Amino acid sequence: MVLRALVVIFLLLGGLGSALAQDHAAIERQFQTWLRQEVWPQARQAGVSRRTFKAAFDGVTLNWKLPDLVPPGAPAKTPKTQRQAEFGKPGKYFGRGTVDGATATGRQMARRHKASLTRVEQETGVPGRIILAIWGRESAYGRAAIPHDAFQVLATKGFMSTRADYFSAELIAALQIAEAGHVSAHAMKSSWAGALGQPQFMPTNFLQHAVDGDGDGRADIWGSEADTIASIGIYLKRHGWQTGRDWGFEVSVPGSVSCTLEGPDQGRLISDWEAMGITRVSGRPFPEHERGQQGYLLMPAGRYGPAFVVTPNFYVLKDYNMSDLYALFVGHVGDRIQFGVGDFHARWGSVGGLLRSDVAAMQRMLIGQGHDVGGADGLAGYKTRRSIGRWQEATGQPPTCFPDPAMKAALAR
Repeated sequence: MVLRALVVIFLLLGGLGSALAQDHAAIERQFQTWLRQEVWPQARQAGVSRRTFKAAFDGVTLNWKLPDLVPPGAPAKTPKTQRQAEFGKPGKYFGRGTVDGATATGRQMARRHKASLTRVEQETGVPGRIILAIWGRESAYGRAAIPHDAFQVLATKGFMSTRADYFSAELIAALQIAEAGHVSAHAMKSSWAGALGQPQFMPTNFLQHAVDGDGDGRADIWGSEADTIASIGIYLKRHGWQTGRDWGFEVSVPGSVSCTLEGPDQGRLISDWEAMGITRVSGRPFPEHERGQQGYLLMPAGRYGPAFVVTPNFYVLKDYNMSDLYALFVGHVGDRIQFGVGDFHARWGSVGGLLRSDVAAMQRMLIGQGHDVGGADGLAGYKTRRSIGRWQEATGQPPTCFPDPAMKAALAR
């Protein structure tokens, strides 16, 4: 009986595997048709030659291992796992090895590339320490493996992902890069999301902001460190970096100042934040040239972690990667590289680790109560954090401005 049951299970699994293989084969044929009938006409209109197109897709098949894929006919769904830093434990983003490694290597690179960094800082106003910190975070100063075929990644995601239109446009841009001769089609390596080279530019950002930093006539963000440094500086300048201003300051926020005041749409003069009792944790006053300028309260873990008054430059860093923790990492590591600062004064609490679907459920409940959470996408950004705080205040709870497991049930009452 046991043997017969095992045989039945084996046959069922074999049949299932065969059906899945047939489904994949059918979808693969649809993919190749899509390349010929939809992508090629767009590429040709964008100035891409048939030769470049064929070289880019020679042997390319779908990569089924990529995240957030939605095969034809399958319903889209909110992922339960959380890849964004905000949905893990915030403190993990600042792991000892990661921060110390980026700092130590960054100081070496500061010495090695002093001339390039100085020139780019003079041309763009972006401090070299900020460029170094981005470079370190994105590709470990060019030492991280960038293993994927960019055309396979972008084509797979353009054909079947939750953001197909976005990746389709990036695919055409990648073809234009190859057509212009910046890099051969087979040498165009990317991350799993299609980001290119040492600064991890998406292809459209490459076309807009990649520059020649070493004078050889090419913008080579894969092999040239000078081009990488210059391109990061140009990107930040064009996105509004304000010369002479810092990115932000770690602060102490007294209980009399609500965490619901967080956000780039609730800016005040830094002197006004100061008058409310907010002080720098270093004990030093805010720089005089900053006191009369706009600053914004940032509490990426609500009351469970460090707090900051940040400048508009912080949000320029977020244009590079839409994560509060990413921008905070860049500013912090940059300060460690140049000024030798230590760890944040306040510690990160043991919070986070919620499923993205649970955060999305909380957001929908808050929306139902009239709060603006920035969309029920499962991402606990500043609008969600302060909406949680406002709900807590309205229900007589001390505001923490950060989701926790018990909150889902409480919101449903």
